Amino acid sequence: MAHAVTLIPGDGIGPEIVAAARRVVDASGAEIEWRTVEAGEAVMESEGTPLPERVLDSIRETGVALKGPITTPVGSGFRSVNVALRKQLDLYVNLRPALSIPGVRSRYEDIDLVVVRENTEDLYAGVEHMVGEDAAESIKIITRKASERVVRFACEYARREGRRKVTAVHKANILKYSDGLFLETARQVAAEYDDVEFEDRIVDNMCMQLVQKPELYDVLVLPNLYGDIVSDLCAGLVGGLGVAPGANIGDQMAVFEPVHGSAPKYAGQDKADPTATILSATLMLRHLGEGEAADRVTAAVRQVIGAGEHVTYDLGGDAGTAEMADAIIAAMQ
Repeated sequence: MAHAVTLIPGDGIGPEIVAAARRVVDASGAEIEWRTVEAGEAVMESEGTPLPERVLDSIRETGVALKGPITTPVGSGFRSVNVALRKQLDLYVNLRPALSIPGVRSRYEDIDLVVVRENTEDLYAGVEHMVGEDAAESIKIITRKASERVVRFACEYARREGRRKVTAVHKANILKYSDGLFLETARQVAAEYDDVEFEDRIVDNMCMQLVQKPELYDVLVLPNLYGDIVSDLCAGLVGGLGVAPGANIGDQMAVFEPVHGSAPKYAGQDKADPTATILSATLMLRHLGEGEAADRVTAAVRQVIGAGEHVTYDLGGDAGTAEMADAIIAAMQ
């Protein structure tokens, strides 16, 4: 029976890289019933919102979405569609694997890290206001409930995937109430998982450790802001956002998407790297229980990038988006 999946092409290069990922998934052996809905700039002018209710309804119905990047104006305009999706669908985990791929230029080799970022609160709750004319105040919100469920996800993920260790990242030495609550909760949850090693690190030290000796770490679990920063750092260890997949996961629904932006200046030029979107689709396949199809896609991506013949300009080649997808499909066959 086919899996119903909501498909959101997105803005800028989104439609091209999402189309490439869709063709690769269709060739993987998994049966997918795609349900395409538009969000972002494509519908903002005509519908007055970048996130029509029908998009949310489709994701609620299918439970799963593959999404392209959507443009968020800086300083004005509509609020991030990504943030709105996470909040309205309670997608409380942002999952960001960082895995070295042979053929991708990087200062590091053999990186294998997973960032589990809390996705709904912290400073990203958006509770802020002006204090008079010359000061602004933002409220950092950390709750026991949100901390418990994201740490539990990290521990369950480590157990399920055979990972060796979970590291909670915080600044509880300074933020003794908010980050203190996150750390206290993390220790309580981790105590229930005797088979998973647990430790904690202060966030600034963690950043230095990841640069100096990333091989010591495995699964990292962090509050929202630190998770945003550290996940990009980890992406930098494996070659950048162009090869960084992502997933936003809740108890009932999940949205899979590349980490990078919409790059509107490259839209329609058939030159954008589809790797991050294709790897995001492999996370989706695993979520759907299609592990063998995900393995086939992952192996083909690594083979094509390693060969370096049919890859986009950022990977050192001159292939277009569609050509790279064709090469990955051929590698699977």
